[in-house]
Amino acid sequence: MPALPATFNDFLGNSAAIEHLRTAIAAGRLPHSLILAGPSGAGKYTLALMLAMAIECERQPRDLWSNGQSLASFCGVCHNCTRIASAANLEEEVDKAVAIREELKTEADRKDTRVLIQPHPDVLIIPPDPPQLLIKLGQIRTLIQRAHYLPNEAPKRIFILTASSFMKEAANSLLKILEEPPATVHLILLAENPGELLPTIRSRCATVRLGALPVEEIEMLLADRRPDVPPQQRTLIARLAQGAAGKALGFDLAAYTAARADALIFLRNAAATSSGTAEPDHTALFKMTETYRAGAEGQQKTSALLRTLSLLLEDLLLLGAGTPELLRNTDLRPELERLNTILDFAWIENASRGLDQVQSGLRRNLLRSLSLDAFAGQLASR
Repeated sequence: MPALPATFNDFLGNSAAIEHLRTAIAAGRLPHSLILAGPSGAGKYTLALMLAMAIECERQPRDLWSNGQSLASFCGVCHNCTRIASAANLEEEVDKAVAIREELKTEADRKDTRVLIQPHPDVLIIPPDPPQLLIKLGQIRTLIQRAHYLPNEAPKRIFILTASSFMKEAANSLLKILEEPPATVHLILLAENPGELLPTIRSRCATVRLGALPVEEIEMLLADRRPDVPPQQRTLIARLAQGAAGKALGFDLAAYTAARADALIFLRNAAATSSGTAEPDHTALFKMTETYRAGAEGQQKTSALLRTLSLLLEDLLLLGAGTPELLRNTDLRPELERLNTILDFAWIENASRGLDQVQSGLRRNLLRSLSLDAFAGQLASR
């Protein structure tokens, strides 16, 4: 089970952004609505819990800088801190909430019950609701209802929305509370890509961006925390993690390479078609896409494939731009260089646009295998 850093000083990277947030909490000036933006694995959820602990901590400890500036902290041992920290493993908490929902007696009850995580009476965590993995209207209605009650045991009510993927009705409903948030409420919204959010939501929130760590720093972190990983794999993981320390530490290289093998089938088929030197292997392609079934597991597998394919397309662009030193999939450089001589910029641009369409279709619950088949056909026809 992942543990939260014991102090803010143990949080990896982004020290200036964190100092700014701690100063705001200590001075009572933390915005009521806050977007924490950054790549997957950058520590957005971890930081959100730590900020919640600093706001709700019974002891309210402070660190003082030499210039007299006060920085909020947390004790980590009071009743408020320990309950908030108990939600550190988000995936596990979501699984528990889904299991409880599945045990409800009637289908109607299961259908009407939304996934919510409440480690503390005044802290509510709202993840995307499986299996569609979207934040839904029922979740936001619960947020709005509870936001209008005074805190039970702590100074504030805190709501943490763990993703920016909203159903349209949910996003519109969230605007109501963002327009006039109660004085005792803090909303923290986590976003890999804030551009997914409605402009009206972004305009009503302060945004703090968590930047990427240098590849060399990630490699040193892996050497220290995951000594079992060979040096060559450390380099690859450090680049694939895209500067996100948490993502690097938990990176499943075997799962990534499996998804990448499927993604390469798309590219090899397209290259065979474009070059005319070989027949595209449609049998292998459609056999692969048939494995992407419905349900939460199928959605995760599809998302992994699309992310991997996106990284490969970016690597092709980097080669085309004459910057091979920035490649992420360093172990595939010879093959990527070969593909780059066949697949030109216009093809990559069209493929990226098609990839966006597939992702959009999946958000609308279109059949995954059919969406991928159509995408593959689209690539092979160019």
